[in-house]
Amino acid sequence: MLKDYRPTSAGKRVRRSLVRMVSKKRPEKTLVKMMVGPVAKSGGTISSRHRQRGARKYYRIIDFKRDKFDIPAKVVAIEYDPNRGPNIALLNYADGEKRYILVPEGLQVGMTVVSTRKDDKIEVSVGSTAKLGIVPLGTEVHNIEMIPGRGAQMVRGAGNVGIVMAKEDKYVNIKLPSGEVRRFQADCLATFGRLSNSELRSVNLGKAGRKRHLGYRPHVRGVAVANPRQHPHGGSYKDNGVGMAPVSPWGWKTKGKKTRRRTSTNRLIVSRRQKRR
Repeated sequence: MLKDYRPTSAGKRVRRSLVRMVSKKRPEKTLVKMMVGPVAKSGGTISSRHRQRGARKYYRIIDFKRDKFDIPAKVVAIEYDPNRGPNIALLNYADGEKRYILVPEGLQVGMTVVSTRKDDKIEVSVGSTAKLGIVPLGTEVHNIEMIPGRGAQMVRGAGNVGIVMAKEDKYVNIKLPSGEVRRFQADCLATFGRLSNSELRSVNLGKAGRKRHLGYRPHVRGVAVANPRQHPHGGSYKDNGVGMAPVSPWGWKTKGKKTRRRTSTNRLIVSRRQKRR
């Protein structure tokens, strides 16, 4: 649910925030750790341009493998995670262990989820995990494995969903959020449901300060740079655009140059995503 504000200030005039339905504010102490690296420290060098540390926060350890098979788990809390778009759910397994998972739409406190690798038919319940080979056609899934046992790598963003389109021998065709249809091994795990916070794309921060809190620094366009020594697009700033093939400050081709190098997986792509018009 989105929330608008009264225009009591310039920042609140256009601000639009997402109201997250959470039941617990403080994270589980055993499932958090400090952010490491130069970004998490007050000093040091940040190698990525236009980024900074941002507000201090803990990292929540998410269970992307879902490798506690055939042990029911009860949802005891829905929490906010500052490191990702969807909410996270705290699971309490029957053996006493606790883990975090991403929250799909419809998952509520008190519900029970389970993960299984059996080849038997399973009831499609939101938040449960099963092999793609037994998932019915047309089912919405997320947290999809690319290699069995490695853990979920695909469809993990807020509001994202993959749809099971077809089954061919040992492969399952899934339509990804980008529109691309890709083949996955039938033994790969996937979780039922569409991820929460689908309205996150409509959020308007309202002011530059909130962007800085998220870890972003100002970004100056290349054509706005006064000296070509600072950027290849710099120099005379007119309305004629770049005036050359767009490049990075170090001369690398950008905007349209294909950067995909891993061609060995092309055989798994059934249809490419549609190009933007």
